[in-house]
Amino acid sequence: MVLRLQSDLPFFTIGLGYAALFAGVTTLVVSLLASFFVGVARDVVVGAALALVTMLFVSQFIYHDIFTTFYTVFSAMHAGQVVEFGDDVVGKGLDNAGWLVLLAVPLIIFVVVRTSRRGARVGWRQRGITAGLAVALLTGTLLAISWGDRGQNSAYDTYYGEGDPVASVDRLGLMTTMRLDLTRTLLGSERRPAPPPAAMSPRDPTPRGQVGNPSPPPASGQPADPGRTAGAAPTPVENALDIDFERLMAEADSDELRNMHLYFSGREPTRTNEATGMFKGYNFVFLTAEAYSHYAVNPVLTPTLHKMTRDGFSFTDFYNPLWGVSTSDGEYVATTGLIPKSRVWSMVKSGDNAMPLAMGNQLRRLGYATYAYHNHTYDYYGRDISHPNLGYEYKGVGNGLKVAKTWPESDVEMIDVTTPEVLQNEPFHAYYMTVSGHLEYNFGGNFIAAKNRSLVAGLPYGDAARAYLATQIELDRALELLMDRLEEAGVAERTFIVLSADHYPYGLPKKALDELAGHQVESNFELFKSSLIIYAKGMQPRTITEPVSSLDIIPTISNLMGLEFDSRLLMGRDVFSEADPLVIFNNRSFITDKGRYNSMTREFTPRPGRQVPGDYVQAISEEIDRRFYYSARILDRDYYRVVVAR
Repeated sequence: MVLRLQSDLPFFTIGLGYAALFAGVTTLVVSLLASFFVGVARDVVVGAALALVTMLFVSQFIYHDIFTTFYTVFSAMHAGQVVEFGDDVVGKGLDNAGWLVLLAVPLIIFVVVRTSRRGARVGWRQRGITAGLAVALLTGTLLAISWGDRGQNSAYDTYYGEGDPVASVDRLGLMTTMRLDLTRTLLGSERRPAPPPAAMSPRDPTPRGQVGNPSPPPASGQPADPGRTAGAAPTPVENALDIDFERLMAEADSDELRNMHLYFSGREPTRTNEATGMFKGYNFVFLTAEAYSHYAVNPVLTPTLHKMTRDGFSFTDFYNPLWGVSTSDGEYVATTGLIPKSRVWSMVKSGDNAMPLAMGNQLRRLGYATYAYHNHTYDYYGRDISHPNLGYEYKGVGNGLKVAKTWPESDVEMIDVTTPEVLQNEPFHAYYMTVSGHLEYNFGGNFIAAKNRSLVAGLPYGDAARAYLATQIELDRALELLMDRLEEAGVAERTFIVLSADHYPYGLPKKALDELAGHQVESNFELFKSSLIIYAKGMQPRTITEPVSSLDIIPTISNLMGLEFDSRLLMGRDVFSEADPLVIFNNRSFITDKGRYNSMTREFTPRPGRQVPGDYVQAISEEIDRRFYYSARILDRDYYRVVVAR
């Protein structure tokens, strides 16, 4: 009940009832185990069980307060990295001290009562009754779940399938969610999606992503000017590699692998379009910016971000969904075009796989010098494993990147010390994971916020919102320095920059987000709305109004650079292609050009003037299930090594 109140989950729902029933089963099981002990030993067993439950709820309470989701068993096994953010955790604990005391009440009561009273021995008859009650209660609860609602994110769906952890805690309770997570982690069970459709659905003939005339091909080995125009566009060709899926299906050693070949061979590839090759041959700088948001774009506070947004591609309906492993999963989506697998750290798990479609590997094959940098501990989230595998010469704090040891560290310093290395060879591709925008957003424990405090002093917001904007000013100054260095090196006209966030600024209290937005931010869709920047000096500004998400970044960049890639093997789309837009959220809600579907309420809201067939939501939901499933299979089976690695 305390956890539900803190995490804004619905309170008086069937989910609370199921949580209570499963808690009853847990109580009976602990009672049965304790019955084999007497006296102090029995107290120790029950006390240890209560202490474990209390610890789990306290840790999940604090984790959710920071990340707005719940951690998995896999993340708990790597909890040692949390030590680096110990001050943030302690701060959250102090802020929520009253709630945490409430969570500890059962343990406190037990300790007080049991010190003055000892239980007698328990006989086999009583143990049998306890065991029978536990079995009966569990069976009855599972029957109720099976006979009840079986729709998306229902108790049945979250118990027997696999979905968003927040939905699971809502429908089943925290302890049951963690038990299922542990079981699935040990046994490797996955939700089985609907089979691929027998035939592809006809596509909407409406042209997508009108971007004006294409750029001419580069002359004399020089990159094209995106601001110039050319004649008629060439005949579109498919963005697909020469993969013999028929042969692969015949040679597959399992039904699972055969079904993967069937699914990917049946997907319709996107085609080249008038944006194809717009930045062919260009140098490329790619940034994943910590907690960046469109709220940070301001002509006075952040003039560089404002200029890049105004003078580049402007995405008015871009979303940055929050996945299970916050920053690491955000990076994974932006750099691979794949949906993260739940319960694991997908980025570090990919470190042993072939990742030929990552930009570092794609461009390294073309002779680019490729670098990656992170201005915090180099091996945090296993980046020392994942990033070299993405095709980069990687440096962070501790393995070659030297910046002042502050918390958080400065993005300006990172750009300052790395650009001499990046600019020494052309063509180059540099990837940056920034950290200056990291929580907590205050002026006491956040060095960057304190550094830029005077620049936000007069803003009509509370401390948290002003501190957040102060951290984003550091990112803006870093981009300003980057563009100055590109100018000084004479390469600004042939370098393009892409920037997106790892996730929305979840370290901000909801009240502060509402302050920045100027209204109450809707929590299922608008909360994840963000900004994507694609900018090159001298390019013609263009606006993209269709729904776009971070999954679309890799296929879009690959098309803009005129690279050979296979769009069927990525879960997003080239936003300038004819492919229908689809924004996928972790709880399997979605947005398309026809409307939006809230998987928690199961409500579809069509866009004005749009009509959809009765099976539209079901068809899109089944395809989303397939994308989640086959993204996980790509990771687990090292699928790219099978079909495209070379």
